[in-house]
Amino acid sequence: MRRDFGSDPKLIRAVGRWDLTALAINGVIGSSIFALPASVAQLTGSWSALACLMCAGIVLLIVLCFAELSSLFSGTGGPYLYAREAFGDTTALVAGWMMWLARVTAYAANSNLLVSFVAYFVPGLKEPAPRAIFLTATSVFFAWVNIRGVRQSAYVGDILAASKMVPMLAFVAIGMFFIDSRLIDFGTKPASGDFGQAVLLYIFAFTGFEFAAIPAGEAVAPKKHLPQAMLSALGIAAILYTGIQIVCLGTLPGLERSQTAMADAGERFLGSVGGQIIAVTALASISGNLSGMALVAPRLTYALGKDGLLPRALAAVHSRYHTPYVSVVLFSSLTLFLALSGTFVGMVRISSVARIITYALACLAVPVLRRKHPEDPDRFRLRGGYAVPALAIGLCLWLLGQSQRRDALTAGAALAAGFVLYGGTVLWRRWTGTPSAGRV
Repeated sequence: MRRDFGSDPKLIRAVGRWDLTALAINGVIGSSIFALPASVAQLTGSWSALACLMCAGIVLLIVLCFAELSSLFSGTGGPYLYAREAFGDTTALVAGWMMWLARVTAYAANSNLLVSFVAYFVPGLKEPAPRAIFLTATSVFFAWVNIRGVRQSAYVGDILAASKMVPMLAFVAIGMFFIDSRLIDFGTKPASGDFGQAVLLYIFAFTGFEFAAIPAGEAVAPKKHLPQAMLSALGIAAILYTGIQIVCLGTLPGLERSQTAMADAGERFLGSVGGQIIAVTALASISGNLSGMALVAPRLTYALGKDGLLPRALAAVHSRYHTPYVSVVLFSSLTLFLALSGTFVGMVRISSVARIITYALACLAVPVLRRKHPEDPDRFRLRGGYAVPALAIGLCLWLLGQSQRRDALTAGAALAAGFVLYGGTVLWRRWTGTPSAGRV
């Protein structure tokens, strides 16, 4: 019988079906689509829309694996939980730590992008001192919301998810009527390496669906609602992203030089008001993504601390609000430091490498958990035997091959730091005689 460890009676199950869907939407449809059209166009030109679609197909295979895995568990941790049940603590540490690293770097990247869009209205925010004050205030606000309670945090995410959907759909629908076909030229094919880099960059945009899976320990009916939430978010993102890339290509000359591509494109075919609407939409979308990360990432270090793989202090739960407040403070402090010192594209690349490693481990867990629990009645069952997880794993390896060496080395160094912390935790536990965490 499967041991559904990861559950914790200290946490409150208050996250419903729409909350999970909103979390997945905020995870997938975040900040990157407002900047990546230009970065991808630099690499692939008019072929960038194809790179977008190819990335969506790759991520679909991964989401299908997550859909099956999420239907087996009701505890906190998402991919960390799946890897721990399938392979044990060491592999679980890799999955949990790398997913946490992906969220730390993504939050820092998105914080910088948030500043860029606020500066669209307040140019003075680009100066070092105002920028630092704004980043600090943003970090403190989301930390405060998440410490106050998961219900409040989910409610904020619901509002932000709903507020960005209509303007983005309108951008695509209206923009299609203003496309200048002369701006879209398929005559020059991109180099295979550039195309692979473009797909890798879009991984940052299409992933985040696991936002819904990580706080499953606080969801009302995670096994039932998670598969639908993740698949719905990916489908919506695929339609929006491809449409946005095409509209930006066809309406914005010099797209590759734009830092706020959607706002600049919207201003060209809707006037200054259109640019402002897109900028406000970007603010809502990026804020929703930051809100989601501030909720889910601390749940990873909470789960690692609770299970004894990281210091137990990270599993501390607030006596009044029932939230992992120590993990929230750690995440907010580190991301603020990185936001103040890092750049958007650099953080995107490191985040992409880190999350692909975690996705590959989760896909590897699918056949293992099928053999361990062949008769689970609640499982979301994939058709085609092992074809989907095998193909997903192969594509994850291909994506890792597209990463730059320095980004892979940075991710490797971060993983090594995780193992050093794990080793110190184990030694401290033995020194103090603290027993290992049991599996519930």
